[in-house]
Amino acid sequence: MAFINSSVVEDIKLRNDIEQVVSGYVNLKRAGSNMVGLCPFHSEKTPSFTVYTSEQSFYCFGCGAGGDVITFIRKIENLDYPSAVEFLARRAGIALELDRNADKDSNRRRRVLEMNRETAKFYHRALFAPEGRKGLDYLLGRGLTMPIIKIFGLGFAPDSFSALTTHLRSKGYTDSEMSSAFLCGISQKSGKAYDYFRNRVMFPIISVTGDVIAFGGRVMDDSKPKYLNSSDTPAFKKSRNLFALNYAKSACSERLILCEGYMDVIALHMAGFKNAVATLGTAITAEQARIIKRYTKSVIICYDADEAGQNAAHKAFRLLGEAGLECKIIKVEDAKDPDEYIKKFGADAFANLLTKSRSEFDFRLDSIMANEDSSTGDGKIKILTKAVQLISEFSGASQREVYIHKVANMLSLSPEAIRHDVEENISKMKVRQKKDEFRKLMTSSEGYGDRINPDVARNPRAAKAEEAILGILLLHPEYMPQMIAKGKLPNPSDFFTEFGKKVFSLMLDLSTDGFNESMLGESLTPDEMSRLEKIKMSRRQVGTNTTEILLDCIKTLVDAQRKNNRDIADIIEEKRSRNN
Repeated sequence: MAFINSSVVEDIKLRNDIEQVVSGYVNLKRAGSNMVGLCPFHSEKTPSFTVYTSEQSFYCFGCGAGGDVITFIRKIENLDYPSAVEFLARRAGIALELDRNADKDSNRRRRVLEMNRETAKFYHRALFAPEGRKGLDYLLGRGLTMPIIKIFGLGFAPDSFSALTTHLRSKGYTDSEMSSAFLCGISQKSGKAYDYFRNRVMFPIISVTGDVIAFGGRVMDDSKPKYLNSSDTPAFKKSRNLFALNYAKSACSERLILCEGYMDVIALHMAGFKNAVATLGTAITAEQARIIKRYTKSVIICYDADEAGQNAAHKAFRLLGEAGLECKIIKVEDAKDPDEYIKKFGADAFANLLTKSRSEFDFRLDSIMANEDSSTGDGKIKILTKAVQLISEFSGASQREVYIHKVANMLSLSPEAIRHDVEENISKMKVRQKKDEFRKLMTSSEGYGDRINPDVARNPRAAKAEEAILGILLLHPEYMPQMIAKGKLPNPSDFFTEFGKKVFSLMLDLSTDGFNESMLGESLTPDEMSRLEKIKMSRRQVGTNTTEILLDCIKTLVDAQRKNNRDIADIIEEKRSRNN
């Protein structure tokens, strides 16, 4: 049963033109009657993301993401279906009353957010209570001021096994709910709940919409682990969020500073660098890089000076570059991290450090030079081999030319020789790339590795018939009542794949109130909705999608299913004969 009337959903969609909504996240350019841009859901340098204004839909030919405006908001904002509808309703100024009990996932998310808000208040109060004095002393001792402590909502988790759980129970939350929010653990021996965060200063993680979505906790001594972070919950995915982006989003349009730790970010904000953010206890992810791309043009990586920090910078350069961001790095000298550097040398010195940020090429070349001996023949050859590979990774010919001359000067070699090696390496890379693309294409065409519909590989012919049926009905929903009245539609059991069966069953259920494709999103994931958009596009390109073609596809599907059933029956009969 739908949690909201389909006519209301249609009204919300009509008042949220997909081009206007998508333009808030993607830089779109006109391409005929459509709009194109770089896909926000995967890293690319050539636009493959298309908005079809007449169809009010989108599709990316690179990663396969697609659907309507609701699906787009679900993916880009990491929301469930009801929350995405609410988001668009608010955007359009539509008052919306939802039956939250009708959607379990949305209800769980709401409860987690409510618990997190209450927990953040509890930790913040505890910081200023007698039991939190050591936490407050620690933060003040690190140079934090009272205003910055309050701005970031910092807190303290009491050194108690049940302080938070007892408090949250008094507010009506169950142990199971607290566990799902990663606020408590459940003892395997006793089955009792215990506080997950204990005797730590607490950093609430706040989303760009202002919700408390998770927590990070830091010890006040040298014990391990130094940081303890929330795991993924119904309201939080660490790979899709960044610490302090809620503050930095209004100050980073030109440049963003990417740090490793919470304390680094807070120290930078306190020193006036309001454009600083940090990842959440893990190395940067491709999703985080794409999120950063929504808010800024360039990034300065400001990681710790140790080996781990510099290794993490390599990955950051790659992912940020793939997201289409200009990226540089600063070397924090005579200090282990940005926090310590500012304490020792001040904000002006750090601002000067930012002006000396280095490009990815310089950073990686320095790393190569540091690990090899350029004074020996063998060392030079190793440096040259790695440098050629590095230069080959850059797509611009003029950019490569600058780097070729730089390496030639450093190694006292001919630029022509290095250029020849680079061009040869690029040719080999293109051959490997074509082989990989062909292999992927063949695998994809046969249905192998299909996460959305893994049954395709078992019977490609039946699967194609299913997709044709679904595509025609999605493009022409008016066919459904006609075919139902004539008894011409197949049964869900005639569908060979579980995905096809699921979608067709939903379409039949929704047809009783007048089929509305958007309502499928209530029961399907964004990836499943994307697959339906791909199926629709394939049928649209065919051009002819009449009821006669639909009937032919239905016959093909039913015949394939009957043949499959006969084959299974023959196998069973053969086994019985052998046993007798």
